[in-house]
Amino acid sequence: QVQLVESGGGWVPPGGSRRLSCVASGNFFSRCTIEWYRQAPGNQRELVALITVSNITFYEDPVKGRFTISRDDAKNTAYLQMNSLKPEDTAVYLCNAKNRVEGLDYWGQGTQVTVSS
Repeated sequence: QVQLVESGGGWVPPGGSRRLSCVASGNFFSRCTIEWYRQAPGNQRELVALITVSNITFYEDPVKGRFTISRDDAKNTAYLQMNSLKPEDTAVYLCNAKNRVEGLDYWGQGTQVTVSS
């Protein structure tokens, strides 16, 4: 059974850091682009960052310079290092693994990150 499981969420004060992990079961991970999304209450789900199979990265403007996405294909794991966190970063963070050629599109359940004092 294919699974993506996020972890690492929790409470963090403004200016703090947090590292999220996304662990995949199954043999698809290394063939997928990995994307991190977030969804705050009342807001649409939005892309945060992505990393391709060739380790090319992309960041949306609100997180550029503060967040870093990475992957370890040997561990079937992707990471999102979040620094200089702001209250507006508060959201459920979700991991997605996608390969359009093979028709793969998997989502995790999400992990809550709360930034407040």
